[in-house]
Amino acid sequence: MRTKGIKKSPQVIYRGSKPVSVIIDIKQYKEMVERLEDIEDMKALNKIMKRPQSFVKLDDFLQNS
Repeated sequence: MRTKGIKKSPQVIYRGSKPVSVIIDIKQYKEMVERLEDIEDMKALNKIMKRPQSFVKLDDFLQNS
């Protein structure tokens, strides 16, 4: 059964009176994971960019390989 175009709100699962799980649409889940991965990539890039950078000429690199 497909519900194309219908956005379902998250369903919260409770144990007692405490929320323990959330059921969301798989598309929403994949989008969230992708955004989190992008954030982690940006953090890693920012960390790398703060370090001093050094470059080697291509000819020098090829001679030492």
